[in-house]
Amino acid sequence: MAYPKGRRRSGRSRRGDGRSPTYGALDLGTNNCRLLVARPAPGGFRVIDAFSRIVRLGEGLGASGELSEAAIERTIEALQVCAAKMQRRGVTRARSVATEACRRAVNGSRFLRRVTEKTGLRLEIISPPEEARLTLAGCASLLDAKVAHALMFDIGGGSTELIWLSVSPGVPPGMLASLSLPCGVVSLAERHGGREVSAAAYEAMVREVEELLRPFEACHGIGLRIADGAVQMLGTSGTVTTLTAIHLDLPRYDRAVVDGSYLSFESIERVNRKLAGMDYDGRVSHPCIGVERADLVIAGAAILLASRAGNYITGETIVVDGGGLA
Repeated sequence: MAYPKGRRRSGRSRRGDGRSPTYGALDLGTNNCRLLVARPAPGGFRVIDAFSRIVRLGEGLGASGELSEAAIERTIEALQVCAAKMQRRGVTRARSVATEACRRAVNGSRFLRRVTEKTGLRLEIISPPEEARLTLAGCASLLDAKVAHALMFDIGGGSTELIWLSVSPGVPPGMLASLSLPCGVVSLAERHGGREVSAAAYEAMVREVEELLRPFEACHGIGLRIADGAVQMLGTSGTVTTLTAIHLDLPRYDRAVVDGSYLSFESIERVNRKLAGMDYDGRVSHPCIGVERADLVIAGAAILLASRAGNYITGETIVVDGGGLA
């Protein structure tokens, strides 16, 4: 667990008034900084505060190997907001994690020490297997216990996590294998272009991801099980939620509508064709994309569709998990 400075670790509120504990979950990725604050409620938790900001911590990391000063400043500013929210809400237990950008950057550990100095937050850099485990823990409730296997995927900014699961009624899903691909929407867009994406560049993105996926599929025979109708798919990330919102033609992103939706690969292809017909300004002006995702959404779509291009996921439907944050 990671706590702001001065935060008590007991399950009681810091005022000692006997109220139920308040939990904080902070996820610092390559692209996003996200926070949820929740309290126990019948059947689960009630979210009482949330925060999400695209900070692009990993911008330029692929070329330099370091987190840039501009990215660090943006991220610390967002983390100061998170720390203030946690303080104001009286968070009694929290976990704050950092993922691919901090794993890869040569100055990742120095950056986290600076975060602690500036915000009081102590973030831990988690491994890809731990990231996969946490993804599963957050999404497992959407799995259908009647379908024997599941493929869960989280398309991030610097990496893409895939989890291959066994599913049975009455028992928690079992993680059979996981894979962390060294590419996400930020890293792929920086290599192939994000603002202006030609058809050739898009195809290059798809081929790159397809080749990374192929050994994992072959090792676990996922394609054969999909062909037998024994696999369900669950996607969580800004990519799948954004594509779903575009597919639903929402006037603005609405997590309540997107979360738990079903998105077919036929629908994904239609959305991709729509995106291909937009220039950068058109993507910026779209209410479900906006300036923060306009240069990343096509890379995300390429990662998602690459799975089908390699016969890895064929003609199936994805259940979309909003992950609690847009």
